[in-house]
Amino acid sequence: MVISFSLALLFGVIMFFMIRGGVIKWGPAIVAILFGFSLASTGAADPIEDFLNGVTDAVDNVDDSINDSGGE
Repeated sequence: MVISFSLALLFGVIMFFMIRGGVIKWGPAIVAILFGFSLASTGAADPIEDFLNGVTDAVDNVDDSINDSGGE
């Protein structure tokens, strides 16, 4: 749950700066947001969540291995 909220916040901040910088317009941004909401209610939501959990676990394992090595 914490990871999901953090990713949502990160993607929201990225979307805000893309809109503000003119990289993406409001229309496509709203379509992307609505697509995300509709995708969350399909059967694709579980595999996507599993993939994101796997990525965060891998990053955590890399971080742990770097910290365990003592910077040698």
